Amino acid sequence: MTRTGDTTPAVLGRLRMPAAALAALACPHCGQGLAPSENALACGSGHGFDVAREGYVSLLTGRRTAGTGDSAQMVRARQEFQQAGHYAALAARLAGLAGEAGTGGGLVVDAGAGTGYYLRTLLEEHGRATGLALDVSKFALRRAAKAHPRAGAAACDTWHGLPLRDGAAALLLNVFAPRDGAEFRRVLHRGGALVVVIPTSRHLAELVAALGLVSVDARKEERLEASLAEYFTPAHREELDSPMLLSRADVISVVGMGPSARHLASGELRERVAALPEPVSATASFAISVHRPC
Repeated sequence: MTRTGDTTPAVLGRLRMPAAALAALACPHCGQGLAPSENALACGSGHGFDVAREGYVSLLTGRRTAGTGDSAQMVRARQEFQQAGHYAALAARLAGLAGEAGTGGGLVVDAGAGTGYYLRTLLEEHGRATGLALDVSKFALRRAAKAHPRAGAAACDTWHGLPLRDGAAALLLNVFAPRDGAEFRRVLHRGGALVVVIPTSRHLAELVAALGLVSVDARKEERLEASLAEYFTPAHREELDSPMLLSRADVISVVGMGPSARHLASGELRERVAALPEPVSATASFAISVHRPC
């Protein structure tokens, strides 16, 4: 039987999964626990799920509303930008908030984890924590599965539920990703915390103006509050602004990893970026909020 705090890796065939994360998983069809077999997981009712050769398990069902998530190009751009350290201040602050919230020693679930960048930083800071990266993009999960030895990864569509047992998570991260208040409440332990990050209206404002990018929805925070109000109580809110000096290549990466990547052709973007001075001054601006279960 796996203990809640057990961070021992489970290397079962291709699966890269800490034992505590594996124990938290639930069949997306019937909610039963999942047990490993060669290169797959299965529940007691016989529902089976393949493990990709990169080490993550696909818990996607036939129903899908969010498409396939970020493309290979978007994920590559995100990794390049993150590895350059431009969002390091945000990653460090999330790790700090995990400690302040008293949830740095259990299972940390990153819902919409992307490459696993923020989860990795948190796990490096909190040696007793175990991580689980959830995302719909196979390209993101290929990287997230290898983000940290104490982290596993699984494919799921947030809008159709999280493949987790009730109360399994000590901490939920949600960074620039879809959220489902009811599901987040269900999978979060009653003593746990949800940490959400959304962009403020100042986020990359210099690039929005210069390049004609998609701007931040003015009602984004209002919609966040409405989606969580029935299930969570606000506990903390802060804003983090981080000035950046970017190369033109950095600008192409940060645009390519966000919503503007779907609205601006690559050739047109490069033409616009080529006209910018180098380095380019820009501001990363985040609203970070902590929520406790009602």
